[in-house]
Amino acid sequence: MDTLTHALSGALAGRLLARAPRTGQPLSNPPVWQMVTVGTVAATFPDLDFVLGYVSELAYLRGHRGVTHSLILMPLWGLLIAWAMAGLFRAFAQRSGGPVFDWRHYYLVACVAIFVHIVGDLITQFGTMILAPFSDQRFGLGTTFIIDLGVSGIILAGLIASAIWRKTRLPAALASFALVAWIGNSALARSDAIDAARAWAEREGVPVVSVDAAPRPASPYNWTAIVFDGQHYHYAHLNTRRSEPLVATESDHFIRRFSAPYQPIHLAQWETAPRFGNGSTAELARTVWQAEEFEFFRWFAMFPVLDEVEPGHGVNGDCASFRDLRFETPGRGHMPFRYGLCNGGGEWRLFEQTRDGIRWLTG
Repeated sequence: MDTLTHALSGALAGRLLARAPRTGQPLSNPPVWQMVTVGTVAATFPDLDFVLGYVSELAYLRGHRGVTHSLILMPLWGLLIAWAMAGLFRAFAQRSGGPVFDWRHYYLVACVAIFVHIVGDLITQFGTMILAPFSDQRFGLGTTFIIDLGVSGIILAGLIASAIWRKTRLPAALASFALVAWIGNSALARSDAIDAARAWAEREGVPVVSVDAAPRPASPYNWTAIVFDGQHYHYAHLNTRRSEPLVATESDHFIRRFSAPYQPIHLAQWETAPRFGNGSTAELARTVWQAEEFEFFRWFAMFPVLDEVEPGHGVNGDCASFRDLRFETPGRGHMPFRYGLCNGGGEWRLFEQTRDGIRWLTG
């Protein structure tokens, strides 16, 4: 999920966990605004791993959604944030004369907000290292696109309703239930996309080693269904609810334009991409794929296919790059995360394929 949606989800968690003062004890619990603030800060905290980008791009890719997103370390991060926010509120209270609460009053909301952030990333397909630092395995349920307007809209509606009806936690609770229902609906749509892929493979006689579906923008029913037969990836952009093609023009709103490429299941156009290419390019592609210098991409990619090959010409030598079908989005101007190796000078050099050509990478 995007950082703004994470922050809003933390605010919603803070409002849901804020408790009214006990009868006769008006200062028994922190005020709602403090709980909402702690929730917002805690839910934003895991994305501080963006600082790894200042070390190197590879450091960011290897570390993003790592230790700050760990379920194992979540209690520690919650303690850190609760302690820091309690100190901040204490300093504010000393100047304003308000009540003072220690970190224990904020610990639960801090942990819950971090947990909500982790779950918000876990439902996407990018991959989250929830067992860091003991394992760098990436987990992703793949039910939700990384920017989901439905998720963001439900959270925002819950916060607005909470601001209008300030004395009750009911709007926050209803928004939380609506979020679960929305994500559950997306999970069912993912199951439908996978079923459609299996049915296509059976009709076409394609052996199935694995089958999956990647969520796409604009609708919970837009998917890229993917079948792997051991050597080739077969994929199609489809909509699990549509019965007729959606036509969009440049004057239509962006949601319709983003959604139009996804065809009804029975009209889906299936494409095939060999994992290592064909003919003379396959040997170079396999060599690059198996190279020690390419280990990070083998770890990162879910559906890797050969992107481009430039055999034996120019100062860069033999070059081959791969892309990940996880990010194959129709209408996208440039596909991200395209990496490869060149063996110019007798050593493999890692590069990213960008809009402007090759960009060399280190560390």
